[in-house]
Amino acid sequence: MKSITSKLAMLAIFFSAGGPVSAGETIPIRNCTWCHGTSGQGFTTAPRLAGQRHQYIINELMDFSRHRRDNPLSKQYMWDAAANLNPRAARDFAMYFSSLPTRAANDGDQELAAAGKKIYELGIPESNIVSCLVCHGPNAEGVRQIPRLGGLSYFYLKKRLQQWGEGYHAAAEPMPRVARTLSANEIDALASYLSFVK
Repeated sequence: MKSITSKLAMLAIFFSAGGPVSAGETIPIRNCTWCHGTSGQGFTTAPRLAGQRHQYIINELMDFSRHRRDNPLSKQYMWDAAANLNPRAARDFAMYFSSLPTRAANDGDQELAAAGKKIYELGIPESNIVSCLVCHGPNAEGVRQIPRLGGLSYFYLKKRLQQWGEGYHAAAEPMPRVARTLSANEIDALASYLSFVK
């Protein structure tokens, strides 16, 4: 834990320089990849950044710096890392990571994937939940500032949905309202399906 904390402190120092940071500079990118992986594919708790919508990455980095993303891991790791991040640097990082090729996490429950696909494509009419593809696209590729969900880790997606249901990041409507309506089994199914989407 000490090692992670010191690395994040170094990242904050790089960002705090305030000058333009080019995505071609290897040191700032390396700081991101300590948690998000050398190819930006992410891990269970740190999401994949590779192939993510660049507008979404910019918005989230700004939300971290303004403390709008208030879930525990955001507070612990990203608030300090993005504290002094300027908009140009956020854009450079976003453009770099969005250009990287993606790989599906493939870590969900195969047996739940069909049920998750049904929720994603059709929604849950009896609970007044619209299909996810309306906002996130037919292949979960995201649209403009709405994130790509396809291929993200099951564990990450499940945790995010649970945290919205618990009231974190309440400004990200309609997701908190949707997540509060989903049952634990529906969250499992949806996160499982999305982890397999390429």
